[in-house]
Amino acid sequence: MIDTHCHLTFPEFSGQVESVLTAARAVGVRGVVTVATTTANALECVALADAQVGVFASAGVHPLYADSPRDWHEMHRAALHPKCVAWGELGLDRHYDKPPLEMQRNVLDEQLANIIRWTGEGLAKPVIVHCREAFADLIPILASSGLPRERFVFHCFTGTREDARAVLDFGASISFTGVVTYPSARELHEAARLVPIDRMMVETDAPFLAPQPVRGQWPNEPRHVVHVAQALAAIHGIDPQELERTLDSNAERFFGVRWER
Repeated sequence: MIDTHCHLTFPEFSGQVESVLTAARAVGVRGVVTVATTTANALECVALADAQVGVFASAGVHPLYADSPRDWHEMHRAALHPKCVAWGELGLDRHYDKPPLEMQRNVLDEQLANIIRWTGEGLAKPVIVHCREAFADLIPILASSGLPRERFVFHCFTGTREDARAVLDFGASISFTGVVTYPSARELHEAARLVPIDRMMVETDAPFLAPQPVRGQWPNEPRHVVHVAQALAAIHGIDPQELERTLDSNAERFFGVRWER
């Protein structure tokens, strides 16, 4: 298994990364992507990835951190590291009123402009998308970027069946967290049933969103991504091991990484 989205540089994991990764490997989680939220954090993510086997990183500014200090040179420096395998996470979030949507949009526009320029300079990477209650706003923006549509993944998907259809029609992949394991998340289960398994990934978004078997545990950890995969296998009515092989293949193809087995 591969946890395609977590935040190992967050304070919850300070001094515990080694033990968290050891616990993950013990249950078969052999790789993770630790995802950036600010330009400075992007440098932290690549430094952690550089120090740990099986850990890769991203570089980008989260929409809810749009009001944080940013230095696009830091993001570029992080992206040059060989273990930086994606841009993001970037996008829009309408769930919260701060930072204001206008500020989020301005940072998104700047970020995409830089990514487009750096892609032209040889730094082509897939893009991790944060989209909460903003599909109608965000998909046209991403479409107009000219970046390859199949190189986007909408992470932590918690939208409706209609939202999933819009993302799939756009051409992107969809990644699920522990939310899909919750018995009450019936609308999300219907959305997940719509997603072809070759367009699907799994993640923890650790330290957030512990799945049902460990719900309430803080912090969530990469080892718990196995519960997400098991829930999706049940939703699709397929063998869990078969789905896990497909999910691994999807992640390795998307990020351009071969994780050690």
